[in-house]
Amino acid sequence: MDTIEGNQLLARLNWRYATKQFDPSRKISPEDWATLENALILSPSSYGLQPWRFIVISNQKMREKLFPSTWRQRQVLDCSHFVIFAVRTAMTEADIDRHIARTAEVRGETEEALKRFRDVMVGDVVSGPRAAQALDWGARQAYLALGTFMTSAALMGIDTCPMEGFNPDDYDKILDLTAKGLASVVCCAAGYRAAGDKYATQKKVRFNREDVIRIV
Repeated sequence: MDTIEGNQLLARLNWRYATKQFDPSRKISPEDWATLENALILSPSSYGLQPWRFIVISNQKMREKLFPSTWRQRQVLDCSHFVIFAVRTAMTEADIDRHIARTAEVRGETEEALKRFRDVMVGDVVSGPRAAQALDWGARQAYLALGTFMTSAALMGIDTCPMEGFNPDDYDKILDLTAKGLASVVCCAAGYRAAGDKYATQKKVRFNREDVIRIV
């Protein structure tokens, strides 16, 4: 399998920034977007449970509805693809069984052979202490996917902007997420930076290695 050199990776991560102005005339190609969708699908999650839905808003009228509830940030209007990361508000045994069935299908195992794994998951996220924190737990999983998405985009030369500046309650109402047992937790705009975005040329500000990394 081909690998990327360390200097190439760091160059792409230095190139990436939270894009404030997108060029609305430039769109991500269908082929590149399909790759990013697959990156989302391949994102890691606790137990592999994938307690999320990635809602891609392509309809411009829907974006205009969301615009006032996104603190009127133009990224939602001007980007090529706008993704809402929504998670389940509660985990059920049906969710666990769905994952078990998919695991058995993909790996050629029986569901009975996975019973112990099933019981562990049920005892943790369905009936255990974590069950009461399902939304917070799910949000942490969503941020894993967000990181995967943004890094993958940077490696492909595609700009992104993670966005917590929105009203989740409004989003949930507009998109009818509550009725589906979902809640929006974070968004991400993707596309290509506008030539006039001044933030593209600003130096990245990060603490020194010794300030943030400790080797024990």
